[in-house]
Amino acid sequence: MHYEAIVIGVSSGGMNALKIISSALPGDFNIPVIIVQHLSAHSDSHWINLLNEKSHLDVKEADEKEKIKKGNIYIAPPNYHLLIEKDKTFSLTIDERVNFARPSIDVLFESAAEAYTNKLIGIVLTGSNSDGTKGIKRIKDCGGLAIIQDPKTADSEYMPKSAIAAIVPDYILSLEDIVALLIQINQQKR
Repeated sequence: MHYEAIVIGVSSGGMNALKIISSALPGDFNIPVIIVQHLSAHSDSHWINLLNEKSHLDVKEADEKEKIKKGNIYIAPPNYHLLIEKDKTFSLTIDERVNFARPSIDVLFESAAEAYTNKLIGIVLTGSNSDGTKGIKRIKDCGGLAIIQDPKTADSEYMPKSAIAAIVPDYILSLEDIVALLIQINQQKR
């Protein structure tokens, strides 16, 4: 299967998880990665700079109307929902919080499922609420690939457990095994 995008949802304990994933993906990884990390509304971009220093790919905040490109890791800006439009560009909104969060994982996942249908990989990682559960279900319903972090390996197991209770995931894996699978998928599409 030829996948065109990866969406990742992460909350409590997410910085460690994102460091592991972003630093392990090789420089020739050409599936764009789009991330919602639950953040304080006043968070600065310091943590994005830290990820960027360790990554072989460009890590950046997503911008309004920006075209999604290979070789990038995009992060939802604080206090904005990040959506993907049908033309594969980003849209930012300050609509109401969803699951007490803005940015919301569900908002990103549901819009990405509409834009990419069965060419999307959705990943739910560590977190302490149910955000991402509706979104991963939508990705699965549209034919996408659903990967959940093994709750036993998550800093906070609530979010992965909530997702697993809602769907039959394609994979339940540790962070290291998620990275290995993504690299394998990327190599198959060449």
